[in-house]
Amino acid sequence: QVQLVESGGGLVQPGGSLRLSCAASGSMFSINVMGWHRQAPGKQRELVASITSDGSTNYADSVKGRFTISRDNAKKTVYLQMNSLKPEDTAVYYCNLNGYYFNAFDAWGQGTLVTVSS
Repeated sequence: QVQLVESGGGLVQPGGSLRLSCAASGSMFSINVMGWHRQAPGKQRELVASITSDGSTNYADSVKGRFTISRDNAKKTVYLQMNSLKPEDTAVYYCNLNGYYFNAFDAWGQGTLVTVSS
């Protein structure tokens, strides 16, 4: 069973920065895509950013130029550096990975709250 443990959320003022981390553990032969999603109150969960095993990245238009996703394959960890944060970035951020262990699987973290407010 794969577990994802997120950290780094919190309260930050508009214009500030936060760095989220998500470490994976458990049985897996490989990890393909790792990513971050978010869900704001009253809204659907949306993809924020994703990164493949070879480092190809994808970002939501709303975060391009402000957020940077990266990963450490040896540590099975994905990061999300968030700069120039806005109140509309307030949400619960969820880590996600797509991996393979005899079969393909998706795993989700428990979520970490990011609040952008003055």
